[in-house]
Amino acid sequence: MLDQFVEYLKNLHLTKEIITFIVSMMPIFELRGAIPLAVLHFKIPIVKAYIISWVGNLVPVLPIIIFLEPIRKALAHIKFIDKFFTWFYDRTYKKSRKVMKYGAIGLALFVAIPLPVTGAWTGSAVAVLFNIKPRYAFPSIILGVTIAGIVVTSLVALF
Repeated sequence: MLDQFVEYLKNLHLTKEIITFIVSMMPIFELRGAIPLAVLHFKIPIVKAYIISWVGNLVPVLPIIIFLEPIRKALAHIKFIDKFFTWFYDRTYKKSRKVMKYGAIGLALFVAIPLPVTGAWTGSAVAVLFNIKPRYAFPSIILGVTIAGIVVTSLVALF
């Protein structure tokens, strides 16, 4: 899936740095997919790959934290959208309720774990779901993305 997406972006004649940036913003791949792509496939220097991926991964965070719930409320009258948000919130709640007893610190740790469905996108949804104020959620997510980036970069450096 990542290969097809990257090929599509290459066909748009985007630079390897822009492709890395876009991949890091995507909810499926995030920084965890962008750093290996940048270093191993595009041969971008590791520090540059980390910075591009880190910034890209953080771009969607504030809009999600600020606008997710208002969008959900505004579109709740549309049945399939309401079903999607119900499913999404239930799934997010199940994956994060143990972590959230620690509030913003738990959120940072949740985002920091470099596993699927624990990144900045899910962390942002968790912040909304548990009513963590943006002034606490955003720094927590930044910390989590920073730690995850260091872990992924360290693992990629071994190859």
